[in-house]
Amino acid sequence: MEHALPPAIFLLGPTASGKTALALEIAARLPVELISVDSAQIFIDMDLGTAKPDAQVLAQFPHHLIDLITPEQRYSAAAFCADALRVMGEITARGHVPLLVGGTMLYFKALYEGLADLPAADPALRAEIDAEAARRGWPALHAELARHDPESAARLQPNDAQRIQRALEIVRLTGKPMGMLLAEQSRQPLPYRVLALGLAPSDRAVLHARIAQRFDAMLTAGLVGEVERLRSVYALDAALPSMRSVGYRQVWGMLEGSIPPAELRYRGIFATRQFAKRQLTWFNSLPYVALLDSLAAETGAAVMARIENFIAT
Repeated sequence: MEHALPPAIFLLGPTASGKTALALEIAARLPVELISVDSAQIFIDMDLGTAKPDAQVLAQFPHHLIDLITPEQRYSAAAFCADALRVMGEITARGHVPLLVGGTMLYFKALYEGLADLPAADPALRAEIDAEAARRGWPALHAELARHDPESAARLQPNDAQRIQRALEIVRLTGKPMGMLLAEQSRQPLPYRVLALGLAPSDRAVLHARIAQRFDAMLTAGLVGEVERLRSVYALDAALPSMRSVGYRQVWGMLEGSIPPAELRYRGIFATRQFAKRQLTWFNSLPYVALLDSLAAETGAAVMARIENFIAT
């Protein structure tokens, strides 16, 4: 049966769920090309803390949409959608299937559901919000957001500075909560038929152990030195999205003296566990994703079979 739309595969999962290893196995057996869906791997020279594939892996399995910008720059869901659609078109033209793999659920959601035309960033307003946060703290601004946009506030942690700032910015610019603006707009559907698979561990304790092992490996490999080099090469500050990334934020705090060195490991592991929890929560808003137990022995074979059947039909 021929379909009007070309195929694309989404492979989603929280950090340390095993999605990267599975994606490489798929790429070794099927005519796919890998597209990274990771808001941290887009940054050049941020390798250890983002678990970016090393040079040997990339030589065998090239990844699209990594190393796009410097840590001084900013990226957005809109930029990702534009880049992803361009690359997906190139992959399809080569007769291959795009395999999008990663853990930035917002990017997946924006690409699949379409991106709303929200107001552009307002630098002056953002500076004003940042100044307020410096005086009152982000939890106070989170409480303000809850009064004006309770739906967005419910999704955000009280210290999620970047997203609180953006949600407040939208409210102040438009007088409307983000959800209302999204509901008012029509979006263009993704011009692909999609098989979306999500890896969700059945045992959180195993995921937590993997997170700890991975963060320990990052520290052993030289994560602190990587951040020190970034600070020496680029004009960075703690408010940039690159340095708000999990792991980098904690190392930055240690280098600035706000986190005792003895607490770095604990803080980094705890922050990564919280990040994974938020990633898993995202699955509830993505009903088109078929969830699979990443810890089950048969999952790898099941995913491979589903993809093979999807491509063949």
